[in-house]
Amino acid sequence: MARMAAPNASDTKIFTGLKQIAETRHYKAWLLDQFGVLHDGKKPYPGAISTLENLAACGAKMIIISNSSRRALTTLDKLKTLGFDPSLFIGAITSGELTYQHLQRRDDPWFQMLGKTCIHMTWSDRGAISLEGLGLQVVENVEKAEFVLVHGTEALGLSSGDSVSKNLGELEKILEQCAAKGIPMVVANPDFVTVEARELRIMPGTLAAKYEKLGGEVKWMGKPHEIIYKEAMAMAGVEASDSIAVGDSLHHDIKGANASGIESAFITCGIHSSELGLNGFGELADVASVRALASKYDAYPSYVLPSFTW
Repeated sequence: MARMAAPNASDTKIFTGLKQIAETRHYKAWLLDQFGVLHDGKKPYPGAISTLENLAACGAKMIIISNSSRRALTTLDKLKTLGFDPSLFIGAITSGELTYQHLQRRDDPWFQMLGKTCIHMTWSDRGAISLEGLGLQVVENVEKAEFVLVHGTEALGLSSGDSVSKNLGELEKILEQCAAKGIPMVVANPDFVTVEARELRIMPGTLAAKYEKLGGEVKWMGKPHEIIYKEAMAMAGVEASDSIAVGDSLHHDIKGANASGIESAFITCGIHSSELGLNGFGELADVASVRALASKYDAYPSYVLPSFTW
């Protein structure tokens, strides 16, 4: 059985920078979340780019491990436009990539059982997710659908290949019909919310959680589930004991690392900043507040840092 990382809040070490972690222990692979850690969706966080360069100089293998519903190559391209050097990473594993590969290969028994017609929830302002190459037929009538595929929370895919904007309430009404029919859901981004330019945005995991409450079956294709961590460790060719995950979500990043038996670093300037009473980037969180929040989420980081800085 894998060794659980930092099994309780009192084991957590509070540091001010990643240099202290790197000097404490040599981790061969760093599994890095992006939103809330490296950038806010619009620009890199202060010091993030130089910190990556310092980690690379230490010989670390770095992999982006993200609940983004987009493909891995798209994620790396986006990082490049934000000023990051893609060559610093050995690759990226995203929920969207895992979803695409499983829907295409159909070599998993659960995915073999899925049909080819689906209700597709996607993005509009952010750009719809392409289903090209999957052999799927998007339908608008729930009665014709064999499963629900959720990439986004802004729009409903149409059979023409276009999409129509929908608000959260409208999408939830469609989910009620899907749940009544008893069809399964594949969620290509398990995040509940994400931080974008200091604002929290509703993500597909919120719809998936709603679907489970309605009695629907959900296949979660990302953090905190082990599937994405195993994929990342296989890409790096490392064992759990040589890996560390860095993220800003206790429920997704830290809980997922705990379940996979790898150590973790919790970045407090991300989605939990308000819960921790933080007002500015790089502000140190109160130790007691961090430990109380970790206990609340039953997710225990090995290290706590104010930001992804060296």
